[in-house]
Amino acid sequence: MSSRTVIRGGLVITASDEMHADVLIEDGRIAALAASGTPAAEAWTADQTIDATGKYVIPGGVDAHTHMELPFGGTFASDTFETGTRAAAWGGTTTIVDFAVQSVGHSLREGLDAWHAKAEGNCAIDYGFHMIVSDVNQETLKEMDLLVEEGVTSFKQFMAYPGVFYSDDGQILRAMQRSAENGGLIMMHAENGIAIDVLVEQALARGETDPRYHGEVRKALLEAEATHRAIRLAQVAGAPLYVVHVSAMEAVAELAKARDEGLNVFGETCPQYLFLSTDNLAEPDFEGAKYVCSTPLRPKEHQAHLWKGLRTNDLQVVSTDHCPFCFVGQKELGRGDFSKIPNGLPGVENRMDLLHQAVVEGRISRRRWIEIACATPARMFGMYPKKGTIAPGADADVVIYDPQAEQVMSAVTHHMNVDYSAYEGKQTVGRVETVLSRGELVITEREYTGRAGHGVYTPRSTCQYLN
Repeated sequence: MSSRTVIRGGLVITASDEMHADVLIEDGRIAALAASGTPAAEAWTADQTIDATGKYVIPGGVDAHTHMELPFGGTFASDTFETGTRAAAWGGTTTIVDFAVQSVGHSLREGLDAWHAKAEGNCAIDYGFHMIVSDVNQETLKEMDLLVEEGVTSFKQFMAYPGVFYSDDGQILRAMQRSAENGGLIMMHAENGIAIDVLVEQALARGETDPRYHGEVRKALLEAEATHRAIRLAQVAGAPLYVVHVSAMEAVAELAKARDEGLNVFGETCPQYLFLSTDNLAEPDFEGAKYVCSTPLRPKEHQAHLWKGLRTNDLQVVSTDHCPFCFVGQKELGRGDFSKIPNGLPGVENRMDLLHQAVVEGRISRRRWIEIACATPARMFGMYPKKGTIAPGADADVVIYDPQAEQVMSAVTHHMNVDYSAYEGKQTVGRVETVLSRGELVITEREYTGRAGHGVYTPRSTCQYLN
């Protein structure tokens, strides 16, 4: 059965254009755009018409960094693929790329199969996978080639977390060399974990156990040093590099320098680094534990450098690193020892609204908002123009966005499966009204009308953002 939907009267915003246009959707894809009120647009007939007068019509967000059901520190991230993707839809995100995990001693395939089993039949929106590579050996390297062929085209490595996910420089170099051959993209958690572990041990020995010390031991210089090292290893390997969750101005400077040299080096930051700071980590009565993530929140002066990086394109993507742990029973595991606080923040529902607030405040333009939240992540991870834009042939992942609506962010009203909001009480302007995923209504005028199992696995091509 063929279905046709027309969205009329909105301001269509993509990374490249803004235009008052009607959008025709046929069988889950964008079929055509035409200027509102023109004979071409008026001639369209449809099964359903959505009035977007006074609203923005934008591509669904692409969040290229989430961790649903991630095992960490003796517990699990509190959002399942079902609750997490539903919350993403409420926030105007229609595609996530989550991280499947290879455990040491196990194959990449085992890890990927486990994540497929968690996600399949449970997602409200479409999803893809990156692969965390924790155990680089000859078999793993061969498996990387096979995964690229089947649409898992990015591999995450950690310079942090010795004994868990950590790879040494030799392992990183081998994986980068392999990705240079097979077209994969190495994503790097750039922090000097070996040095950080020493600082953690010393801080605890001094009795410095509160959450704020998490930020103090994970020093900005150790993020910058690891970023520099990752860049040079990638250069030696002849491979592109994507540095995840960049939080420190010194790390941004390393990325900018590498890009000025013409290297294929890319950077991602997250809303928490743009809007939160060490002031949150220092909140009394263990409240700071809510804000423990890695890389950590930085002093406020770093924020201006991150915003500048987004404006100059030295940072290309804003993802959430959504990895929620409830305050009660999970974050509390670290009472008396900050190193035992599970690392991660909830944010998959807040990203599009927070970045629109940056538009309202004049930090970025409307088109840049769509670029860093939709188009570039889709290009970076091989999903464009299927995802990330509104153009004929693209999936009909479309958000009707009310730029005037005011809201107050709160755990009382959010849909993430976590007992606190990192942005509790924050007032923002702009809100998602209606969301379509492949032409199906998931959020209809602020009501959830989607279903678990609508979202499908999306294989990806290789990075489309290389110089």
